[in-house]
Amino acid sequence: MTKKFSMSKVFVYLVLVVIILFFTFITDTFLTSRNILNICRQVSMTGICSVGMTMVLLTGGIDISVGSIIALVGVVSAKLVAEAGMPIFPAMLIGVAVGAFCGLINGIMVARFEVPALITTLAMQTMARGAAYILTSGIPVYGLPEEIRTLGQGYLLGIPIPVIIMVLIFVFGWWLLEQTRFGRYTYAIGGNQEVARLSGINIMKIKIIIYTLSGFFAGLSGVIMLSRINSGQPNTSEGFEMDVITGAVLGGISVAGGEGKLINVIAGVLIMGMLSNGMTLMNLDEYWQWVVKGIVLLAAVTFDNLQRKRNAKVKL
Repeated sequence: MTKKFSMSKVFVYLVLVVIILFFTFITDTFLTSRNILNICRQVSMTGICSVGMTMVLLTGGIDISVGSIIALVGVVSAKLVAEAGMPIFPAMLIGVAVGAFCGLINGIMVARFEVPALITTLAMQTMARGAAYILTSGIPVYGLPEEIRTLGQGYLLGIPIPVIIMVLIFVFGWWLLEQTRFGRYTYAIGGNQEVARLSGINIMKIKIIIYTLSGFFAGLSGVIMLSRINSGQPNTSEGFEMDVITGAVLGGISVAGGEGKLINVIAGVLIMGMLSNGMTLMNLDEYWQWVVKGIVLLAAVTFDNLQRKRNAKVKL
């Protein structure tokens, strides 16, 4: 069993190396310091959301509402600054709180009322996107101060601020999953929810916290996105959840729950970011990029299923 898991870890890093080599030979600008920094900045929001998505997937759930929550948070924060005259920091805090609240609703519906996670987060995806359009009447929010760009476009010691935030979130997620009782409970719920319940684990509480964290991380990504594009766009981050889910699954997080390590998700997120960046440098049409990402997700889930079947045979 340990051998299989090690092979899975090697596989994701092997894919990462192959992608780097491929785009390095195909394009002249891929492996430049400027482009590498650009990729890191681009994947920062995906990476932040992937921490919450990892926790959700480990419990056997899914959250497809993160892209719409990002849009709603960006719109709310932008309107508070541009129209209500609120200072940037408090407006962003309120925006992040909106994201956490959306996650809280997801958690309550999934854990308390036992609505399937796919249906719950699909409903939230629709509601959050609709709310973003209602608040803006479909018109982007402009007129924001230049200072708002700092979070998404600024640097600290030569490193993009969003990258620093992503690293801190990954460290927090690793600590929570690997060093705390909460993390052990998360894996136990995904491994066998009934056994976890009989062991005295408060499944409802853990799930509600996890979905709230997923919403919180989406909210944090929302204010970073707002800072990057310097406007509140109701149509931003459409399909964003695809990159987040694919990155997590590529990193070895099982869609069946209970298996996988957050540390490997970093490689999965980088794969998705490098794919997008490399295909853009190749001037590949956006629609073809969607096709490629869909194939990657399907391949990742197939690989996950094969791994679980092989592990099940070993146990027998």
